Amino acid sequence: MKRRAVFIDRDGVINRAVVRDGKPFPPASLSEVEILPGVSDALTALRDAGFMLIVVTNQPDVARGITPRALVEEINAHLANCLPIDEFRICYHDSGDGCDCRKPLPGSLMAAAKQHGIDLINSYMIGDRWRDTEAGRHAGCKTIFIDYDYDEKKPEAFDYRVTSLLEAARIILKGKPNEKN
Repeated sequence: MKRRAVFIDRDGVINRAVVRDGKPFPPASLSEVEILPGVSDALTALRDAGFMLIVVTNQPDVARGITPRALVEEINAHLANCLPIDEFRICYHDSGDGCDCRKPLPGSLMAAAKQHGIDLINSYMIGDRWRDTEAGRHAGCKTIFIDYDYDEKKPEAFDYRVTSLLEAARIILKGKPNEKN
C-alpha cells in the first residue's frame, strides 16, 4: 500500500521567514529561527493521521556563497529535534544550475515518492511561494498556499489558500471541499 505524505516548505511555513522590503528570506543564524505558532500541533496531528512529513526547501544562498551549508544543516537539525519531521530534502542549487530538485520543478517530491512509496495524488504540498505550489502541481499533489502577501510573484494555481500551517492541516484532516483562490 502506498503512503500519503505532506511535503512542506521550510522558511515561512515551519519557521518564520525574515521579511525585508516585502520579500521573504531564510534566517541568517540559528538564533533567528522561530518556529511559527501552531506548527508543532499541525505536524503532530498530520503524523498521527498517518502522513509522512517531508520538508522540501530551496536554499540557493548556499550556491551563491551567502549562507554556509553547515548553517542550513544546523537549522534543519534544530527543527528535526523540535518537530515530528520524517525527512528534509534540500536543494542547494541556484536557479541557473539546471537541477530538477529546485522548486518549481518536482524532482525532490518525485524522488521522495519513489524512495518511500508515496501516493502523490493523495499527498499535499504546502508552501508560501509560487515555486512551492508549482512543484506540488507538477508532482500531482494537492497544493496549499500560505498567503503572506509577499511583494513578489503569486502562484497561478493552487487548491487551497490559508494563513498558516495549522489551518492547512485542518483542511487536510477534514478533507474539506476545494476552496480555490
